[in-house]
Amino acid sequence: MGRRLALALVASALLLPAPALAADPIALAENAPSSYTVQKGDTLWAISGRFLKDPWRWPDVWRMNRDQIRNPHLIYPGDVIALDRTADGQPRLSIAKGPSLAEDRLSPRARAEPMDAQAIPSIPPGDLEPYLTRPVITETPGLPNAPEIVEGRDRGRVVRGEGDRVYVVGLDPKLGDRWNIYRPGKALLSSSGELLGYENRYIGAVRVDRFADVSTVQITDATEEVFIGDRLLPVPREQLLAYVPRAPDADIRGRIIASYRSTSEMGRGAIVTLDLGKRENLEVGHVLAIYRTVPAINDPRPDTGTPFMLRFLDQSTTFLPQKQLDVPDERVGLLFVFRVFDRVAYAILLNTTDPVVVGDAVRKP
Repeated sequence: MGRRLALALVASALLLPAPALAADPIALAENAPSSYTVQKGDTLWAISGRFLKDPWRWPDVWRMNRDQIRNPHLIYPGDVIALDRTADGQPRLSIAKGPSLAEDRLSPRARAEPMDAQAIPSIPPGDLEPYLTRPVITETPGLPNAPEIVEGRDRGRVVRGEGDRVYVVGLDPKLGDRWNIYRPGKALLSSSGELLGYENRYIGAVRVDRFADVSTVQITDATEEVFIGDRLLPVPREQLLAYVPRAPDADIRGRIIASYRSTSEMGRGAIVTLDLGKRENLEVGHVLAIYRTVPAINDPRPDTGTPFMLRFLDQSTTFLPQKQLDVPDERVGLLFVFRVFDRVAYAILLNTTDPVVVGDAVRKP
């Protein structure tokens, strides 16, 4: 159904009957409406933000009557989201009444599939589309065994770009005619200096014109100049991922170790790399809070401690060290994990209140 449909369905499990409510009480947003009609261009995150103080808590409050629509995973423009409360007083969101098209979705008609492309995603699809399959992390530098660009059709040029044709060795026709171009990137290190892996930078994409021992390909996309020696990997098959936002069950702590675009300060929509992965039980859909470490500050209050003498000074000289106060870390935003490797993960920044920088801490909200 295409990449756009796969991204439109990125929240496919968000409206399943939710598990037991989280232990922390769910706070409603100020002036939360009693209902809201879904508009084209909405996202589940934005819709939930109209009702909840913490939009990422939406899986705890969504409830859907499975008889309302044949596919309980999706909501559509025109559906009406209602806010009420459960018997124990907890807030609950549900589809109160959809448009006439909702009744059409109950019947097994062929047009039900195209309508799925109109489904409301969890967050803007464009925010994640370039990163769902492109980042590649390896344990060793580069991709030494991958197909390699060995020359360009115009041999007098040093660099190539979109529209150019180049020659590649090592292509396997069984893996398809669409390939991504990569170049070795930076080593990823934890805050303690542990090597977590090597990032391979996405350079562009090609389409194969002719398979042979030396294949001819055309560059269909280029984010920067393409060089001889760049490596190729087959474009992965599209996957329908269900991003159910939730806090981790266990206490997870880590740090932001890189900005995907190497910027010094980042805000909403930026992609960051974490020094956390599957080995820390990090999962796709986990929401983590971002914290800025505040340096200790001098205590201006009079010190009632006893001065002491330093051995290397005159015995009449006393010293009273400046006391300092530890300041709690300041929360500066939330991030949403969307791709996880063994020891690193990629996340998108959401709802930042201050610029986020490499080195900021992340932990269970």
